[in-house]
Amino acid sequence: MPLFLESCRRNPDIDWLLFTDCGTPPDLPHNVRIEHISYVDYCALVSERLGIDFAPDNAYKLCDIKPALGYIHEDRLQGYDFWAFGDLDVIYGKLRTYFTAERLARYDLYSTHARRVSGHLCLIRNVSQMRELFMKMPRWKERFMDQEHHALDEGAFSRLFLWRKNFPQPLFKLVGLFNPLRRRSEFIEAFSTPDGCIPWVDGAFRFPQRWYWNDGSLTNDQDGAREFPYFHFAIWKRGAWAERTAPLPETVRTLASRPAWRIDATGLSECVQ
Repeated sequence: MPLFLESCRRNPDIDWLLFTDCGTPPDLPHNVRIEHISYVDYCALVSERLGIDFAPDNAYKLCDIKPALGYIHEDRLQGYDFWAFGDLDVIYGKLRTYFTAERLARYDLYSTHARRVSGHLCLIRNVSQMRELFMKMPRWKERFMDQEHHALDEGAFSRLFLWRKNFPQPLFKLVGLFNPLRRRSEFIEAFSTPDGCIPWVDGAFRFPQRWYWNDGSLTNDQDGAREFPYFHFAIWKRGAWAERTAPLPETVRTLASRPAWRIDATGLSECVQ
């Protein structure tokens, strides 16, 4: 968490809002706001805003309502051009280098995967049509209210934009021309989640072994000076790090205060420049 927060700090013109019952982390960046709320009260808020009975036993169910967060928290979005949903198991690079003003002028939704909405970071234009788009998911109320995790952000929500996503590329692109939502969206692989089912930059399943965060810039040991918008730990948590002992919180906080870090299969360490 300290590394996540420090990477937020280095993107000063982007704001993060966290609803939590976990307290306030020390040295909170000015662009990260914490709103304290219990899990039960948060579920009650969702229920009220959506007109449903939202009471999941497992908090992981909150992932299913990601596409609805812009609607649920519309009152927090005044003055913003975009809202986004994402994960905490990431470290950001320079997001504005990736999501340039010119790029953001073109579309209403930006996914960092080519053939699905990226649940770990997806940008959506802050207009009523896009805030309410989740309501077009089939049986959305029923699926929000049950206890099962449906991965709706990357599943049913994706299918609103991407028809026949398993078609070969030329046919997939052709089908997309007939979908107005697809024409107003960007689905480009940003290579944020190594060691997964998506081949790497060169098309091979050969992935970087070390990642470097240096004063806000994110690179790796395989792609030279190429910078990446963020690094997602999903596969490493289940693989390279699964049997490792977590570092002490004080150790991670100290590392976050340093100007450069290295991330690899052995864990986290400081880069000496």
